Amino acid sequence: MCLRPQTGSMFTEVLIGLVLGGVIIVLLLRRRSHVLKSEDGWWGVGPVPDGEEDTRIQPFTVTTSDEELEDLHRRIEQTRPVPSLEDSQFHYGFNSKYLEEVVSYWRRDFDWRTQVDKLNQYPHFKTNIEGIDVHYVHVKPKRVPQGSGAIPLIMVHGWPGSFYEFYGMIPLLTEPSDPQGLVFEVVCPSIPGYGFSEAPHKKGFDSMCAARIFHKLMRRLGFQQFYAHGGDWGFLITTNMAQLEPKIVKGLHINFAAAAKPGLIVTSSILLGRLFPNLFGFTSLDLERIYPCIQKLFVELIKETGYMHIQSTKPDTAGRGLNDSPVGLAAYILEKFSTWTSPNFRNMEDGGLTRKFSLDDLLTNVMIYWTSGCIIPSMRFYRENFSNGLNQPHMKIPVYVPTGFASFPNELIHTPKLWVQQKFRNLVTYTPMARGGHFAAMEEPRLMAEDVNNFISKVEKMKAH
Repeated sequence: MCLRPQTGSMFTEVLIGLVLGGVIIVLLLRRRSHVLKSEDGWWGVGPVPDGEEDTRIQPFTVTTSDEELEDLHRRIEQTRPVPSLEDSQFHYGFNSKYLEEVVSYWRRDFDWRTQVDKLNQYPHFKTNIEGIDVHYVHVKPKRVPQGSGAIPLIMVHGWPGSFYEFYGMIPLLTEPSDPQGLVFEVVCPSIPGYGFSEAPHKKGFDSMCAARIFHKLMRRLGFQQFYAHGGDWGFLITTNMAQLEPKIVKGLHINFAAAAKPGLIVTSSILLGRLFPNLFGFTSLDLERIYPCIQKLFVELIKETGYMHIQSTKPDTAGRGLNDSPVGLAAYILEKFSTWTSPNFRNMEDGGLTRKFSLDDLLTNVMIYWTSGCIIPSMRFYRENFSNGLNQPHMKIPVYVPTGFASFPNELIHTPKLWVQQKFRNLVTYTPMARGGHFAAMEEPRLMAEDVNNFISKVEKMKAH
């Protein structure tokens, strides 16, 4: 139940402030330097083999073939259109009439070979870790300012995205316009089971396993310390990386943070924040995105998370159909790039898709899923992460690594600064972004790169002193 704004006395506000302040002090006094533990796993076929682990790093090139394209085109041509309901826009999912336009462009105008060349503009590699081949893009800067070094940064994607989401950010980070600015050495891995990373062959591969593997990847590349950035699943994986090795992750930058189990402070802010917004540091955007709370925090979220229940329970069933049908796969993925970019796009016949993205970029991401056949293992990642409920160790442990948060106004889940601080106890920056939604790295690469740069600059100055 949400409370309506009423005239509250100054005494009441001060009293509530004192009570909450006491709670915060108690929580701080109980602070402990918790570090997560994680044991090595084996995700390859069969039992762990005898002998030394193969630590070689192999160059990888994205390729295609006439046979691959002919198969794709044949399947596209055999699709069976179904008319959408009248006046339904994107409220029932991807609008069929507009889907026909997308499919027509895909079949007649989209040039996958050109996009493959675009993917290969940066160096790709694979290396075997815990029995599976892990794919990653590794971009080193061409020039580094004299007297300084490149700053290592790992950037992790989510679902239904891929490493390609970061292609707009990479040149902004590795070739900055300011000759005296920070220069980054960027690593963009594919989560195992996504894109060109091999899928785990055994049950149980969750965010903690991905975090451990990415730590091993960065060590294999020779990095003693590094920064991490992530959104969607990438937020959870990089958060787990900070929890596993807080002395190795120098700083964590995220643009998504979902509270698994709201505590007393978050619950109090929801119940009382509309009455006393200043007490909780709520901004006008916070109030707009939270209230009325039943509608904004529950109903709106339910509208956009039906996929999650499917993928958290029986991913293989729906996934098999998507793996067979390129048109079905495109509709399933691209619908998220519509409504997760702006909820208002549900009211448009074309889902607002090309207002923020080009069809070439959107279809390139779809093609990464199609050509690698990774849709089912990517969906299984939900099953593995939710199968043990919401009481896993990493959900209870705060993060003390310096953290930066980019709050995009159209993010699927809005997280006020106070809420972020409950998990991330060393919040260095919290930036209300001018525009952008869930796929912010792809939608607003310059804004995201600027915020990453600003956060890391502050952390570097703090460490220098």
